[in-house]
Amino acid sequence: MKVAGEMYESIWLDQNDNTLVGIIDQRRLPFEFKTINLGSVEDIYNAISGMALRGAPLIGAAGAFGMYLACLEMTKKTLYRDHINNAAKFLASARPTAVNLEWAINIQLEKLNGIQSRDEMINISRETALAITRGEVENCKQIGEAGLPLIEEISKKKNGKAVNILTHCNAGWLACVDYGTATAPIYLAYDKGIDIHVWVDETRPRNQGSRLTAFELGQHGVPHTIVSDNAGGLLMQKGMVDIVIVGCDRASANGDVANKIGTYLKALAAKDAGIPFYSALPTSTIDRSIKNGMKEIVIEERDEREVTHIEGWLDNEIVEVGLCPKDTTASNYAFDITPSRLISGLITEKGIVDASIEGINSLFNK
Repeated sequence: MKVAGEMYESIWLDQNDNTLVGIIDQRRLPFEFKTINLGSVEDIYNAISGMALRGAPLIGAAGAFGMYLACLEMTKKTLYRDHINNAAKFLASARPTAVNLEWAINIQLEKLNGIQSRDEMINISRETALAITRGEVENCKQIGEAGLPLIEEISKKKNGKAVNILTHCNAGWLACVDYGTATAPIYLAYDKGIDIHVWVDETRPRNQGSRLTAFELGQHGVPHTIVSDNAGGLLMQKGMVDIVIVGCDRASANGDVANKIGTYLKALAAKDAGIPFYSALPTSTIDRSIKNGMKEIVIEERDEREVTHIEGWLDNEIVEVGLCPKDTTASNYAFDITPSRLISGLITEKGIVDASIEGINSLFNK
């Protein structure tokens, strides 16, 4: 996608130095556009855990590149297999909810299994990381193509009037290398000339909607309006939302979806208002080992300071200010689970399927 007219993806291998992985530092957006280089396994871990990069597909790609950097870090004195296994465990611990991280690391481990040559391990891991990254871009493009007819149908029913789409958090290209998941149908619809408007939830406590999604949509020229997280229900009651499309960090075998905290409440409101609610995700985000997402998906708990404080832009720098009494205790669950019964369908690179065991199974039988 474009930033100030220039094409970017959210992660890349430096063309001039293949020992460096470049990313957009999402902690600085939208106030400052800054790219940083990651040159070690520890750099990748810190970028994931510290939120310099986030979003399930992007975290997976970063994990894959982390395994490549782990191969570069091997020396003649290194026990290659132990080194790789330790790096895999370390990287996988960076964030627990998004399944793509573990998925990508496991692909690297499978590709490297039985390889004895350091140079061959480096080459294989590099090509695997690039393939995973390219694959996620193509997946997101296909998610857009699968979801586009939903928007086209609404536009037709409204005789070309604006289609109002509500999304939550950031499931855009910043989170997915390119295109995004929830945003892919939006970008394709806009580029096709369909009149659309996006309601952007601010998404507290980290404000990834107002900071990241609004940045993306603005750069692409998509009409959008930021709303408080609690405004979504009212908008739906007033008939101001035609469809809800959100992302996903992990989906279970029965179609339950883990996504940014607050997603479940949007699904409840959509159900009550009779508005279609879709989750967009690549099949790499589906964890078939988890049979019941409500009971088994691990919910990440983050630092309470993200709740008690907020960041903003003041005098050309990002500053943090307090929001509550000094000694207040806060809870910070980063995700919630939306049960499959509230989901109209899952938009994947293989098409739209029911959020059910049968729907999930059909994706892996194609």
